[in-house]
Amino acid sequence: MSDSTYILSAGLAHRSGKPLRWLHGKIQTPPFTHSARLEAGLLLRRLQDGENLGLPASRPMASVGVRCHELRILDAGHNWRIMYRIDSDAILILEVFQKKTRQTPLSIIQICKARLRNYDSP
Repeated sequence: MSDSTYILSAGLAHRSGKPLRWLHGKIQTPPFTHSARLEAGLLLRRLQDGENLGLPASRPMASVGVRCHELRILDAGHNWRIMYRIDSDAILILEVFQKKTRQTPLSIIQICKARLRNYDSP
């Protein structure tokens, strides 16, 4: 299990919500534009607050697992995806990647499944 747990808060007021847990690597922003970074932050905040997001912002990813979804961030000609799972106690961030084809690459799906297996194993 990763020790990377953060609670993002918007503005000056601290709001409680589910923490974000990164299951791999450093917490590092991909090369988003400023507006895409804001959009990603606001969508993650909404998830932390318990909101269920639907299309076009998010879509279920049953191919990865139960309660798994992808956030869809359009940014200056690039399609970014943030793969995540909603747990009762946290939002698990599985992967952030640039999507270049209509289908999610099998390698990304396999990486996300492996990270979840590792996280869920005792």
